[in-house]
Amino acid sequence: MTAQNTLIVIAGPTAVGKTELCIRLAESMNAGIISADSRQFFRELSIGTAKPSAEQLERVKHYFIDTHTIAEPYSAGDFERDVLALLPALFERNNRVIMTGGSGLYIKAVCEGLDDLPQPEEGLRERLTARLNDEGLAGLQAEIQEKDPAFAATAEISNPQRVVRALEVWYTTGQPISSFQKNERAARPFRQVLVALDRDREELYKRIEDRVDLMLEEGLVEEARRVAAYRGHHALQTVGYREVYGFLDGLYDEKEMVRLLKQNTRRYAKRQLTWFRHQGNFSWFHAGDEERIREFVTRQPAP
Repeated sequence: MTAQNTLIVIAGPTAVGKTELCIRLAESMNAGIISADSRQFFRELSIGTAKPSAEQLERVKHYFIDTHTIAEPYSAGDFERDVLALLPALFERNNRVIMTGGSGLYIKAVCEGLDDLPQPEEGLRERLTARLNDEGLAGLQAEIQEKDPAFAATAEISNPQRVVRALEVWYTTGQPISSFQKNERAARPFRQVLVALDRDREELYKRIEDRVDLMLEEGLVEEARRVAAYRGHHALQTVGYREVYGFLDGLYDEKEMVRLLKQNTRRYAKRQLTWFRHQGNFSWFHAGDEERIREFVTRQPAP
């Protein structure tokens, strides 16, 4: 790979409009698209993960969609390894590749590398996930604030996955997760152009609510029911499925399920925006400003 090979990252919150924008950009550049969505890997999850449609997948070659079954664990570290192994072949065909998604940790893994964190004790993740389900995020947040105040002071305190991971490290080693974080960027043999998308808050929330309505029309409840045997899997402990399982368990009625789906998806989008803003290395654009985005991502670096 040469210095001119460029990974174009288009990130942003759920429902902001990443998919169609990236497809149009990829068509104009004859480039492939890597999905950096931590749930679109799984073949069994389509409606709740808002995968590109069959027509969209026909228009542009996508990678890391439907590559695994829900029965297989697949981590950000696995994604980093697999994407870095794939990129040389993609760059041979085109010196520009697009990567898009809202899973910040997976994007960070490819662009910067991840710290080498200790593996949790067997069964620990399952126990912490059960607590997350029973107590909600607030219970785990209170504990990590006591055990690891440095972590609690970061934006990741609002991310259930990262709170569970921080507690895993604490219980496994007795040390805060920050003691294992070197904050050193791994060298990458390609140029990176990092774009984050946003919309006016009212506009974004309307798009989120419309998407939830569409998911329910397309059969989100039935999809969740089909994979209920794997509901302890991390991908199903997320917004969009967790609320449906509460409904299926009889904890509340359908109207309340819809309210929670919309409320929690809005909150998730806010957490995504906060995470990407804390990275400090993204250039921000309104998602509808396609011409400015196109000009920015295709601009050649200074010689």
